[in-house]
Amino acid sequence: MWTTMCRLLPTEPKTRKPGPTRCISPACRCVPTPRPTITGCGNDMSSEVSRQDIAAAFRSAGARPGDLLLFHSSLKSMGHVDGGAQTVIDGALDAVAPGGTVAVPTLWYNGKPLERRKEDFDLKTSPAWNGLVAETMRQDSRAVRSDHFTHSVSAIGPFAAELTSNHGSGRPFPSPWSETAFAEVSPWSKLYQFNALYAFIGCGMKSCTMKHWIESRYVSGLLDRLPETERGRCRKLLAYERQKGPWCYFDGRTMYLRLAAQGLIRTVRLGDTLLFAFRTRPMADAALRELERDPENWFHPLILEWRKMVLDLIHQ
Repeated sequence: MWTTMCRLLPTEPKTRKPGPTRCISPACRCVPTPRPTITGCGNDMSSEVSRQDIAAAFRSAGARPGDLLLFHSSLKSMGHVDGGAQTVIDGALDAVAPGGTVAVPTLWYNGKPLERRKEDFDLKTSPAWNGLVAETMRQDSRAVRSDHFTHSVSAIGPFAAELTSNHGSGRPFPSPWSETAFAEVSPWSKLYQFNALYAFIGCGMKSCTMKHWIESRYVSGLLDRLPETERGRCRKLLAYERQKGPWCYFDGRTMYLRLAAQGLIRTVRLGDTLLFAFRTRPMADAALRELERDPENWFHPLILEWRKMVLDLIHQ
């Protein structure tokens, strides 16, 4: 029955309804999330945004000298940025100066396995598909990029080499893309370890790659409780190595609202849009608590069925 249900489940939902998202696509492009804008302003290029404005906004959202800051962004959402994408990067660096490090996801794999094969990834030349700021960061001569074909990160600053080194080594953790994307040694794990400031400019939790780190830890927390002989079999019932299958995606918009209600998110205005940020460790810990406390409110029925099967095996 499980196999039949997995085969019949569509890759993308045909409709979007309020409440927890039911998407199981490895590309995860259909999660409804808040898109911060200022009422009456829109994205009509009406505001002039400077490097100083960007630095000030990051500081107001919690950036400190010597900080580790990772951000997602929509360049056009801000209005007219004098100097374009490079100004956004330099403004972020100013916000954590002196001694701080700025990171941006520079993702190459776009969810299309026929177009993006692992063996075709080139650390130096494979472009980032996730926006102009990301691609500008990748090409910056100061930047160091982690060597991973799906979840690469580029960084500038004193901590850049340590943040990006050995991506995928250490203990593997499950994800729909690979078992190394969110490994024990990965930029994503280091963001948690060092409690980085994690920020968004003009985009919502749909863009939050750390969300998938949380999902990987949720799954591994269940698998770790199984007898060793059952772990591999149960793992491969979920999305695996970019093959379609169920996965414990959760609704980023709902999680954003829960985190905001707990006072974990700071929001400031930047040009025509909003910048919001949180500290990675308390955010991830709070999100995991939400998932563990009330899985029925977050997950697709197939994931709930898988979870029940795992718990039954644990308690045998």
